Amino acid sequence: MIKLYDTGAYLLHGMELVADTEEAGSVLASKGISITKDEASRNTMAYGILKEHNTSDDMEHLKIKFDKMTSHDITFVGIIQTARASGLKEFPIPYVLTNCHNSLCAVGGTINEDDHMFGLSCAKKYGGVYVPPHQAVIHQYAREMLAECGAMILGSDSHTRYGALGTMAIGEGGGELAKQLLRKTYDVARPGVVAIYLDGEPAKGVGPQDVALAIIGATFNCGYVKNKVMEFVGPGIGKLSSDFRIGVDVMTTETTCLSSIWVTDEETKKWYETHYRPEAYKELAPKDVAYYDGVVYVDLSKIQPMIAMPFHPSNTYTIEEVNKNLMDILEECEKRALVSLDGKVDFKLTDKVRDGKLYVDQGIIAGCAGGGFENICAAADILKGHYIGADEFTLSVYPASTPIMMELAKNGRMADLLETGAVVKTAFCGPCFGAGDTPANNAFSIRHSTRNFPNREGSKIQSGQIASVALMDARSIAATAVNKGYLTPATELDVEYTGPAYFFDRKIYDNRVYNGVGKADPSVEIKFGPNIKDWPEMVPLTNDLLLRVASVIHDPVTTTDELIPSGETSSYRSNPLGLAEFTLSRKDPEYVGRAKAVQAVERAREAGKCLCEADPSIKEIMQEIKKMFPDVKGKETGIGSTIFAVKPGDGSAREQAASCQKVLGGWANIAKEYATKRYRSNLINWGMLPFVIAEDYDFENGDYIFVPDIVNAVKNRQDVIKAYVVNKNMHELSLTLGELTEDERDIIIKGCLINYYKE
Repeated sequence: MIKLYDTGAYLLHGMELVADTEEAGSVLASKGISITKDEASRNTMAYGILKEHNTSDDMEHLKIKFDKMTSHDITFVGIIQTARASGLKEFPIPYVLTNCHNSLCAVGGTINEDDHMFGLSCAKKYGGVYVPPHQAVIHQYAREMLAECGAMILGSDSHTRYGALGTMAIGEGGGELAKQLLRKTYDVARPGVVAIYLDGEPAKGVGPQDVALAIIGATFNCGYVKNKVMEFVGPGIGKLSSDFRIGVDVMTTETTCLSSIWVTDEETKKWYETHYRPEAYKELAPKDVAYYDGVVYVDLSKIQPMIAMPFHPSNTYTIEEVNKNLMDILEECEKRALVSLDGKVDFKLTDKVRDGKLYVDQGIIAGCAGGGFENICAAADILKGHYIGADEFTLSVYPASTPIMMELAKNGRMADLLETGAVVKTAFCGPCFGAGDTPANNAFSIRHSTRNFPNREGSKIQSGQIASVALMDARSIAATAVNKGYLTPATELDVEYTGPAYFFDRKIYDNRVYNGVGKADPSVEIKFGPNIKDWPEMVPLTNDLLLRVASVIHDPVTTTDELIPSGETSSYRSNPLGLAEFTLSRKDPEYVGRAKAVQAVERAREAGKCLCEADPSIKEIMQEIKKMFPDVKGKETGIGSTIFAVKPGDGSAREQAASCQKVLGGWANIAKEYATKRYRSNLINWGMLPFVIAEDYDFENGDYIFVPDIVNAVKNRQDVIKAYVVNKNMHELSLTLGELTEDERDIIIKGCLINYYKE
């Protein structure tokens, strides 16, 4: 089904793979091919697109300028506020502000709609595009109206993936978008490129989520494509519709790759023609001989209906496996959950077994992954003539955009769905991050959406509430609905898939979306609601640094949802200090209090007061430091909090996972490794040191860590930075910072991105 190559490989004429073994040279020679590996590595689609967008002369250290950008309503306020504080005058490239996350306006009084009005006024003032609530989820609008072959798009959402339409797109934290607004560049080392070689053709009833989950399951844990570009090639692509390709592509974020790009063809051309943008199409393919750093070989014909069990998209099985080994798999999931949930709730899945079958309480088909036209039409075909029943099981369907919803209404599929007892709702991302269709306590939900982390369904572990999500394809969700909630793969049903043609009607966008590109009006006053606050001032890094550990997390992976919860807390993302109160609230509720106690000492230092007034124990700590470093002065030593986590930052691109720590006085993270580039970039952009520690050291809350001469260590690219655990007899630690650009070093030293651009 899925095979990972142990080596790199050459791809000949877009079809034939030659593994990079000792025999590779003779194989190439026998075909009359003479080329070096370095030359062949420049023949990928990814290399060509990156080269076109690189503003430096060095292809090993890229400085990228994007063609377009997009954000939604829980990220664009902070991004624009950051850019405004740094001198923003107008949007230099098309920048789309969608309103698909807080569009229910159901939490926090007026604050959600206040954010929307902020966005509209900024689109007018700075020359952007404003998409009102319920019109489209961020990525569907980008596909329909922004994508173009060979372009690059930057988005402040991790699932910014439009590779199936020939667009290399990257999801990053808000700081990287602010840089683009200020006409700066996205600086990154040239990423590796891995071929995703698709062969064969999917079986009837197998959908894009099945293919995506199979790839995620094979690649996530081993980090095969981490921070690399996934380049989709091979004969199987021609067997897939654009909607199918898009459904696979959007889930590539869950492999921890950097971006993706696909071969384009007549099917891609048809997509652009259907959306009245034929000029956006051009043929993309690797050159005749291209070299890849690895290969994921996918036999589409052997993919079966898949399920990602709680609590990660990589926790994958075939649905057939689950049904055959039901109790064993459910018990294993319960054991894994003890780690994810810290034993805070009594989580059960085995009690969902009825008469030897797994009963599901809820089905959701939604968002950028599930809400596509073909997914919903296929679900309607499966459900036609059936009904979901009058028991616990419910089914909700969210088309990804109003044009899709309009076509479903016109072709009758919406009526078919409603007749079954399903509910059809407007375009909304809520089910993907815990702000819509929250199930009952202990309920089990199956969803064609992007993530199934804890709390992503809306439960609150700190209140003793827990539900769970498994990811599945829309087709098998519909098959489960036909069986009134009993887990069923779509391949078990004999269904006639009608495959209706899609007719895109853009009138709703023409009539409702504000398009101010090229029409910036400086006279427009920005509308600020009472929840929209400026970023607090942040001081530069001091020569010596004293960190106090405020949280210790031993989980194998820590998600951004755990660092700063999603759901109803998202309403406060326009208020840095307000949102910070929720930091680690579901993982370590005592963190905020600990961090604030450390911050009080730092504020006393900044005000020139005696540190002991804020914390009497600091005198003893400083005395211990002076034994080894007699010249250190307390009033000149910055004091901040830090967290230790094994592998933090999996999941969302949200910069708030870092900025909330910063506004609470955080000055560093210490980790064994970082789950994603985007989380590490967020730390850097907020002036936080992304320390990595190789040794296994058992940190405890309250540990003080002294880092001497840190400014010079950052400036001078010091490979190993010596630090000392003060209250453990000055135990020496060896920390590293990894690769940092000169700009990133300056940002850390200045204290944050805003300070850097102010100067």
